[in-house]
Amino acid sequence: MCLAVPGRVLSLQERDGTLMSVVDFGGVHKDVCLEYIPDAAVGDYVVVHVGFAIQRLDEESALRTLAEFEHLGVLNEEFGDGFALAARQAGLPDPSAPASESTEPTDDNPEAS
Repeated sequence: MCLAVPGRVLSLQERDGTLMSVVDFGGVHKDVCLEYIPDAAVGDYVVVHVGFAIQRLDEESALRTLAEFEHLGVLNEEFGDGFALAARQAGLPDPSAPASESTEPTDDNPEAS
């Protein structure tokens, strides 16, 4: 799924001639291009789609939308571990989870298997 998600501008910088920012999406920080909203300021809320800020948004609307996205699990889907999500949807174990106890027989546990 590809959504436009509201976030708060935390910092501004120019990188290779491009206006960039770090944006906070309910605790997840991402680099975002601000070229479409060059007058955005630190503290502003912007709507971000595929890494580009495309619109300014008031704080109340942004926080309400973020809370609803969090409630629906959308933020984790958008910003979470894509491999873990795909594995979960396929009914497979999480590839990023720590390895579970070995079931191979060992000198300490000769009955495992």
